[in-house]
Amino acid sequence: MVYYFTSNVVSPSAYIYVGKDKFENEELIKHGWEEDFHVDKLSSAHIYLRLNEGDTWENIPEELLTDLAQLTKANSIEGNKKDNITIIYTPWSNLKKDGSMAAGQVSFKDQKKVKRIMVPQRENAIVNRLNKTKVEKHPDLREEKENHLKELRKRDQVAVLARKKEEARIAKERQQIKYQKDHAYDELFAEENMHSTNQDWDEDDFM
Repeated sequence: MVYYFTSNVVSPSAYIYVGKDKFENEELIKHGWEEDFHVDKLSSAHIYLRLNEGDTWENIPEELLTDLAQLTKANSIEGNKKDNITIIYTPWSNLKKDGSMAAGQVSFKDQKKVKRIMVPQRENAIVNRLNKTKVEKHPDLREEKENHLKELRKRDQVAVLARKKEEARIAKERQQIKYQKDHAYDELFAEENMHSTNQDWDEDDFM
């Protein structure tokens, strides 16, 4: 089971989700999207944000980061009881998982791609607002990711075809320009030759 939340502090609204338990988190880790990002600190749930197209994990609005940090804090048994905690987040593609790690546990491939947010205390207004949007679903995470990757490949194919078509158009246009330059005087020379031939014929005829 996956819990979905909606944050309306940005437009369009942002969609946040979290696994019901550490075993569900394993599926989220395994079948995450490249543009997802992961928030985690202490013993807590793994909170994921589905970024809107064109957004990156490095330009997430501050208000949305606050929502994510508060939700992470609220879903940590230990962290929810403490003040002044640090929430860390990173892109899904930076998560590192190996067989020696416990269920739901991860590390990071590149520490430079890990950012931190300080959370002074729990803000009930934010947590309550997000909890009101909470929806439980049973998605097929593997299928969702496969469909997403298919859509990305389809977009790439369309983009490649469009680029090739544009390149062919430009090449044809350049060929036409080159042909025009190479043959710019053809007509002029033909007219001069015609005049010269006519003049010679007239003189011979006169004599």
